[in-house]
Amino acid sequence: MRSVKILVGVVVALGLAGSMAAIVPAFAGAKGMYDNPKAPPMTPRLNLGKLSYDAFCASCHGKTAGGTDKGPTFIHRVYHPGHHGNGSFFIAAKKGARAHHWGFGDMKPVKGVTDDQLGAIVEYVRAVQQANGLF
Repeated sequence: MRSVKILVGVVVALGLAGSMAAIVPAFAGAKGMYDNPKAPPMTPRLNLGKLSYDAFCASCHGKTAGGTDKGPTFIHRVYHPGHHGNGSFFIAAKKGARAHHWGFGDMKPVKGVTDDQLGAIVEYVRAVQQANGLF
């Protein structure tokens, strides 16, 4: 009976791992980079978000949220809305964030970004995540 429970536990664990693998693209790796991210279908609101993202975020988080040597991709399971909700992006941009998932160092507050711009940025990032299969 004990060996059956262990076998069931292993099967469940493998199933969960497989489910996560399906959620997280294979090339959103441990180094925080995502090669060749797809752009989402653009709308006027997403264009505003992209303009603000490019002005305030892209230098560290990369074109289309792919990551750079200064900051991680947003196309990774740690930035899935179920782990880092939209409010996390606002807090990080307004107050900064201690490094806790990646080795890029602490994020400093983003000077000059408004709440309206942040809202549009988050919408754009979520659209990029969706276009790249994160959810």
